Amino acid sequence: MAATGKNSVLFVCLGNICRSPIAEAVFRKMATDAGVLDKWRIDSAATSTYEIGNPPDHRGQACMERHSVPMRHVARQVTKEDFMSFQYILCMDQSNLSDLNRKAKSVNNYKAKIELLGSYDPQKQLIINDPYYGSQEDFEKVYDQCVRCCKAFLEANP
Repeated sequence: MAATGKNSVLFVCLGNICRSPIAEAVFRKMATDAGVLDKWRIDSAATSTYEIGNPPDHRGQACMERHSVPMRHVARQVTKEDFMSFQYILCMDQSNLSDLNRKAKSVNNYKAKIELLGSYDPQKQLIINDPYYGSQEDFEKVYDQCVRCCKAFLEANP
């Protein structure tokens, strides 16, 4: 279980090299800038095994550099322990949500609240589209949406 008095959030996408590490980095920077980083445990993971051990996509890294957002991550898969140790598991699309809900059923009395990160988007864009097969502009769109969603999530969970 997460440390008492400490909030925790796990961002999840399919491979953990595009959307979820961007969301993790954006949220970590926001928490740092707000002076509340010490109150949070922040991580990201994948529903699949495709990219385990790999760094974030180079286009996502370039996007984060342009916005002066530090990003350090190695892709990993969601574990059963994650459902017990994180308060929130925020995913990017319906496929991620279905996979997580299915995996959660194998964990007795899991604690995490599983939901779409996009449910916090003030612009009501529920799905954060996968930019992997897209352009650099698609990574910028993911960044912009993650900024909106993470800001609203942090405001809702100071």
